Amino acid sequence: MLTLTRAQARRIAIAAQGLGRPRPEAPGTRQLTGVLDRLGVVQIDSVNVLARSHYLPFFSRLGDYDTALLDRMRDGSGRHGRSRTGRRMVEVWAHEASLVPVQTWPLLGFRMRRPRVLARRQELREQHPGLLDAVVDVVAQHGPSTAREVEVHLPHGATRRNDHWGWNWSAVKTSLESLFATGDLTSAGRTSQFERRYALTERVLPPEVVRRAPGEGDAPDELESVVELLAVSLRAHGLGSMRCLADYFRVRGPVVPAALQVLEEQGRAERVQVRGWDRPVWLDPQARRPRRVEGAALLSPFDSLVWQRERVEQLWDFRYRLEIYVPAPQRVHGYYVLPFLLDEHLVGRVDLKADREAGVLLARAVHWEPGTEVSRAAPRLLAELEAMAGWLGLGRVDLPVG
Repeated sequence: MLTLTRAQARRIAIAAQGLGRPRPEAPGTRQLTGVLDRLGVVQIDSVNVLARSHYLPFFSRLGDYDTALLDRMRDGSGRHGRSRTGRRMVEVWAHEASLVPVQTWPLLGFRMRRPRVLARRQELREQHPGLLDAVVDVVAQHGPSTAREVEVHLPHGATRRNDHWGWNWSAVKTSLESLFATGDLTSAGRTSQFERRYALTERVLPPEVVRRAPGEGDAPDELESVVELLAVSLRAHGLGSMRCLADYFRVRGPVVPAALQVLEEQGRAERVQVRGWDRPVWLDPQARRPRRVEGAALLSPFDSLVWQRERVEQLWDFRYRLEIYVPAPQRVHGYYVLPFLLDEHLVGRVDLKADREAGVLLARAVHWEPGTEVSRAAPRLLAELEAMAGWLGLGRVDLPVG
């Protein structure tokens, strides 16, 4: 069995994530597609203190790019949101609410047909007779719509509380979310206010993908799906424990070891040892194994390099916790804290805020890891902050005093 040092494992992980390489001068759709294909899944989050989280992993890997290009890759175009030009990704429940390549959507169909998901849809049918069909009819007639727009277009009286209908906005939103979870509806993108635009699945996804939708004849079964999802996870990680690989798409249960066994038998996963990592580890046989990685990047709190906290501690001795929901007096590092990757090490963390009114990228706090050569790391951090400020259209960077 191959044995790797932690340093080797770190470099493999960083390279697999598309970090530690020169950034292109003018990244376009091809480069954005390359990042999406490499990562396999990009998490969405509504917090906008710096930038919407799904924009940040692309900046970390490509530098200054036009976010409108990414929006077009997500939203596509065409009447009723059809995928006629440009849609290369779609939103689905994956790691959390996430963007995935369109071809990945059917692989999550087994999750859309889990008993509790279907039971929730049935419960809504019984609680609000006719509502699910009504919201689908509205979306079919009016095209991609937010929950508020669906509410407006429902039949007269449908949104008022009365004995006949008993519907309200919350029930409409809940119904839309249930239909989104089961794949009966999907997302045609988001508004500028970050509201999901619900659409008929067959009007968003191409026919070859719809044929593999849950309940259709070509739909993959759970084992087939998890095998392919873990293959994506392993390719994006380079190497990882069962827990790392399963967490990427939040898959659980006995199907995970069964799928890993299939990948081993197919030669798509190799079991290895990593010194100091007390769990079995699988390696992507095609993963790059660089002798060194160089570069700097600020990582979103929702970047896939740092999703799995145990993995981050095992490989980098870096204990990272999200403190957004921690009361301010109890925070250790700040509200929206980005780890700072320098070459192959996580050397610090920065609490960032985009003050758009003042035109300032505000670094509210910088914390360096023990042993960091700050005289070397600080200028690299400043260069990353200045690049990020330019990308966000902010005029300057404000650093903490002292």
